[in-house]
Amino acid sequence: MTKLDINSAANMQKLGACLAKTAKPHDLLLLNGDLGAGKTTMTQGLGRELGVRRPVKSPTFTIVREYREAKLPLFHMDFYRLEDDDLSSIDLEGYLDEPGLVVIEWPQLVMSDLPKEYLQLTITRVDDSWDSTKRVVEFNAQGKRNEQWVKDTLAEYNKE
Repeated sequence: MTKLDINSAANMQKLGACLAKTAKPHDLLLLNGDLGAGKTTMTQGLGRELGVRRPVKSPTFTIVREYREAKLPLFHMDFYRLEDDDLSSIDLEGYLDEPGLVVIEWPQLVMSDLPKEYLQLTITRVDDSWDSTKRVVEFNAQGKRNEQWVKDTLAEYNKE
């Protein structure tokens, strides 16, 4: 499993931008990490790189935020508040069928409903002070496309 040390919110956004540069239609990005780990910060960098002009905010209370105006449509989902693992109000299959990028925070609640191929990132705080921006990001790629996505993303991250 590949790991990357992140030392600032700016570097977390940079990682998001590198993921966006190397993303392809129908990619699925799963983000794990405690509250405040940097999942939305990463997605903000991703959105900015894709050309989203409005603020990329956490979809905690709306479950899904759509950014169709991006170069690659971005569908940002947060299942933290999903009640009883009930996906009936969300057309998850419809989003996965669209030629965009689906980003899911708190995917563990819906893993049985997801495709077998995805890129999963786990973000862990390095220390326990609330204002620390040090993180370790672990990459778990399922499938050849996602293994290549990790390689391309890290190459992009390291060249900047």
